[in-house]
Amino acid sequence: MKIAPSILSADFASIASQIGVVEAAGADYLHVDVMDGRFVPNLTWGPKVVADLRKVSRLPFDCHLMIVEPERYVDAFREAGAGIITFHVEATPHAQRLLTHIRSIGARAGIAICPQTPVAMLEDIVDDADLILVMSVNPGFGGQSFIPRSLEKIRQARALIDARNPRCELEVDGGVGEANLREICAAGANVLVMGTSIFGATDPATELVRLRLLSA
Repeated sequence: MKIAPSILSADFASIASQIGVVEAAGADYLHVDVMDGRFVPNLTWGPKVVADLRKVSRLPFDCHLMIVEPERYVDAFREAGAGIITFHVEATPHAQRLLTHIRSIGARAGIAICPQTPVAMLEDIVDDADLILVMSVNPGFGGQSFIPRSLEKIRQARALIDARNPRCELEVDGGVGEANLREICAAGANVLVMGTSIFGATDPATELVRLRLLSA
């Protein structure tokens, strides 16, 4: 099981320190939520911030683009240091082409689905993905509650991956924490994005280690 702390929930006044804490505690990826105020009702950061953060960590950056027209920006995020670039199937009419392009520029390519989007939307593109991201909340804000129906979608995504592209990772983002991580893992996820559950703790490093043990 891999853990990807989401810096959306970190304290940006001490972001280098916060990243260092979770990196030292064994985080596998650093999840970077990119929001444009159009695809989701919130704004975060662009390639410049990613490039600056790249200087303070050696962790793979798992950049989740919650933006319209992601094809316009993937090259910039790759140049900034993104190792995984995930975009939403709902955000572009040419998902297969974009997955192929992301891999051609040296990044791993991820495809995400919102809670209302069926897993069946991925059937024709799963072969070209390195990661599938099942959103278990409506994207845009941290600290939301896990949508229970997501467990069935995780099972469906796991079945699709196992049948068509076993090397693909299955990531879950939204409301993941102590109360549900065992169920999420049992459903087939192998990458957990956690923001508030880790950065909201008094000691994020100790909490990350504890949550990893619970997911085993």
